[in-house]
Amino acid sequence: MIKLLFILLLGTMLFAEYSGCVFQNQDYVDVCNKAVGNGVTYEYANTFLLSEEKTEKFDEISFEYMQPKHLKTHKKNEKKANNVLVEFVPDMVKHLREYSEVYDYAEKKYGVNREIIAAILIKETKLGKIVPKHDAFSVFNTLVVRTKPDSPREKWLINMGKGNMVSIITHCYKKGVAPQGCNLPSSYAGAIGIPQFMPNSFVYSEGYKTEFADLSKMEDAIVSASKFLNKKAGFFELIDWSKIPDIVDIESKWYEFEFENENASFVHEQNEKMGTTYDCFTCAKSELDYLREYTKKIMRYNNSSNYAVGVMRLAYEAKKGLTNLPPERQASIP
Repeated sequence: MIKLLFILLLGTMLFAEYSGCVFQNQDYVDVCNKAVGNGVTYEYANTFLLSEEKTEKFDEISFEYMQPKHLKTHKKNEKKANNVLVEFVPDMVKHLREYSEVYDYAEKKYGVNREIIAAILIKETKLGKIVPKHDAFSVFNTLVVRTKPDSPREKWLINMGKGNMVSIITHCYKKGVAPQGCNLPSSYAGAIGIPQFMPNSFVYSEGYKTEFADLSKMEDAIVSASKFLNKKAGFFELIDWSKIPDIVDIESKWYEFEFENENASFVHEQNEKMGTTYDCFTCAKSELDYLREYTKKIMRYNNSSNYAVGVMRLAYEAKKGLTNLPPERQASIP
């Protein structure tokens, strides 16, 4: 039905003479031009951005959650989530066994530990159980329209929002979906599907034995998350868990460090784009080099230190559950 509407829409647009991107909002001009650069027609891009349904309905809740005053709350919630999700390790182990064939395929192709992917998927959507309540385009459109470029962070948010708007328009155009039917359920941050991909990360999506990926399918979520870490984060070799120090102890010490240092980062000393200097927990500690290397890769998926530390902890616990080794041998699992 949506494709039929799209065909009818294209027919009506033939009578329109869209030959450029002209909007009062310069950000829309940028989005339109970039979408056209991706192969989208002027007609489709203009129709999308002139649609009241797509650009005049704002997501106030998502915009509020993205404000700086909520950053500390996000960090605290991430820490709480790490503690709570440890209870779900048995569910992770069951999941890993259920989808073992898919994980075999993904590990062989992309060299990313299955337990790392399972940890990411449980943190993102509790293995698909969390139902999205927002629309991705509305999230990013609200962010772009409402944010004032008064700081490096706000300028980054605007550019990030515009980039994701372009990706959504391009995605729906290539799928043959009319603008009014281009609805992508998402989190308040605009992340989509079981692995919570931002639209500008759709390039990393891949189906399991299918031509096209559906991020709401577990098999495709597993393969896509593996491809993301491989291609974007340089995650090529499986973690040797015997080289990782006691992750439970490290996690506890990290939380203490973060509490004592306002600008704490688990792996970074600075962020040149934001002009920020961090107190780095693992830097200059050679015994943590291996852990730091892989935690940094996970932070390409989500740049929160607490998120990445939580993934490592959950993955380690799930690996122990999969091996079924006695306690005295679990510390040296490969």
